[in-house]
Amino acid sequence: MTQGGAARRTVLGAAVLAAGTGITGLAAGPAAASAEGGGHGEGGFRDLPYPTVIGHRGASGYRPEHTLGSYQLALDMGADVIEQDLVPTKDGHLVCRHENEIGGTTDVADHPEFAGRRTTKSVDGVSVTGWFTEDFTLAELKTLRAKERIPAVRQRNTLYDGQWAVPTFEEVLRWANRESRRRDKQVWLHVETKHPSYFRTLGLGLEEPLAKLLRRYGRDRRDAAVFLQSFEPSSIQRLSRLVSAPRVVLLSAAGTRPWDFELAKDPRTVADLVKPEGLRWIAGFAQGIGPTMDLILPRDAAGKLGTPTTLVKDAHAQGLLLHPYTARNENSFLPADFRKGTDPTAYGDALAAFRTYFEQGIDGIFTDNPDTGLLAAEAFRPGRRPVNR
Repeated sequence: MTQGGAARRTVLGAAVLAAGTGITGLAAGPAAASAEGGGHGEGGFRDLPYPTVIGHRGASGYRPEHTLGSYQLALDMGADVIEQDLVPTKDGHLVCRHENEIGGTTDVADHPEFAGRRTTKSVDGVSVTGWFTEDFTLAELKTLRAKERIPAVRQRNTLYDGQWAVPTFEEVLRWANRESRRRDKQVWLHVETKHPSYFRTLGLGLEEPLAKLLRRYGRDRRDAAVFLQSFEPSSIQRLSRLVSAPRVVLLSAAGTRPWDFELAKDPRTVADLVKPEGLRWIAGFAQGIGPTMDLILPRDAAGKLGTPTTLVKDAHAQGLLLHPYTARNENSFLPADFRKGTDPTAYGDALAAFRTYFEQGIDGIFTDNPDTGLLAAEAFRPGRRPVNR
């Protein structure tokens, strides 16, 4: 992890492991390895390059997100970790989609046999109209093909519409283990439970089937090549009782509340969770946080970067890693400081933006453009220190 050398990586890693085991009292996870290759790393996340570049939904800047094509490209580009978001099918299979509504990411609207499945639901308090994975069996879902989610921004990605099916998480685990053997190097995954409270009310809890798959494929132990993440802390707490793999609590905008907090009438907001006492609480059951970048580098009304917060320092003081999200190349996603021209779909000075992010001392970053992230990260690997530490 060496920002400032290997010594910091060892100290921080030890602190993280102590926070994850000493407070929660976790037992060692099951030791059974997968017949397909297993997912144990030599020293767990402490051996990852630092700062770590995480392929956000794969290489979603170049291929339709959450497809085997997107995951493969991210890996071929050199991404250190590949992200999956998990939602269930009607018959309980975990599939990789950013949302359970699939009208924007598949060709379901072109299937007249599924026209009657279009409906409106309340998902985490938000009214959503479309087609939902929980209304499809896996066999039905497999008749669909994936497509680009934001074609107005990424028109070139539409070239690949229809090339890949919606993958199951088990298919991704098999792919990752095959690639691990082929490369003689563990393929790391970053796995999110989406809307876990919502799905639990439907009898489709995510954590138990996820833990079962992790055990089956040898990715359940503390040194496993996987991060588990969720915007709902209770999902991470549940996973901490099922497996010992490293865990990350995702954090949205400061004024928001996790949906499980809303349901439990917990008054705390994200602004409370990023305070030292909130971070101390998270460190009792997780090894890291995944904050929106605005919690580290706020933007002003004009979209320009303001003064950095103390979140990096405060989180590290609790032994927590930071994997903020999401860095992208296009002007429409960049802070105003790094935009070029007036075309929102054109690339801005993304390399300068990435370098600014890394200068804050973060441990890794989610990005749709792994190649950009990796090029920027080279200046910080190893022996370079962030400007503010």
